[in-house]
Amino acid sequence: MPVMSAQIETPAKTGPSEDEVLRQIEQAVLDHRLPPGTKLKEMQLATLFGVKRGLIRKVLTRLAHCRLVDQTPNRGATVAKPSVKEGQDMFAARRAIESAILETLIARVDRRMIKHLRKLLEREHRAYQRNDSEKALALSVDFHRQLAALAGNSVLDEYLNDIIRRTPLVILTHLGDDDQNRCRNQEHAAIVDALEQGNVKKAVKVMHRHLLHIENKIRHKPESRQTDLATLLRPQPERLPA
Repeated sequence: MPVMSAQIETPAKTGPSEDEVLRQIEQAVLDHRLPPGTKLKEMQLATLFGVKRGLIRKVLTRLAHCRLVDQTPNRGATVAKPSVKEGQDMFAARRAIESAILETLIARVDRRMIKHLRKLLEREHRAYQRNDSEKALALSVDFHRQLAALAGNSVLDEYLNDIIRRTPLVILTHLGDDDQNRCRNQEHAAIVDALEQGNVKKAVKVMHRHLLHIENKIRHKPESRQTDLATLLRPQPERLPA
């Protein structure tokens, strides 16, 4: 009886994981590429990412849990559109959390941390000079994250990151994608100056003014243009590490 030769099976090519799809959609929100109210159709997303609809359904459920997505029975999922009150509450919470972060950081800040923050500010400033608004926005968000990371309080870090993920939805829903509605680089520099001087009151004062600049503008809701999902979720060039 002939011996059957063993067949070597080539592993099937797999698409991105659930976490990878989640991160890509989250990043599209942070980059202001995915406007509030955008319909997130399971079949279209499954095709775009090369995955099964079941995986997309899980991702959308997770995004709804962290309030980046609204899910309505019989209407599907859309990118969340925070109300004016919710937006104002979010920035008020950020002021409280980021003040606590600065008060924690001041007790442990050293030259290495200041140098790290100044390098980040230089990259942010260069991005603004090149009119690379997407890169500048990413670095601006990262500045706030870095303050939290350097402070060393994991709970404050977690709370801040949860709010930061939702902040772009507030800005796009009520203010629009204008550079004037983003973080101001010179205030970031003033915060670092105050930290270097050991002046926590000044650092907190600048942070309050910095966040109130946007919070006080949350009054109206401009119409946002709709673009197809394939364009909105197109991968962006890899960013340099902070």
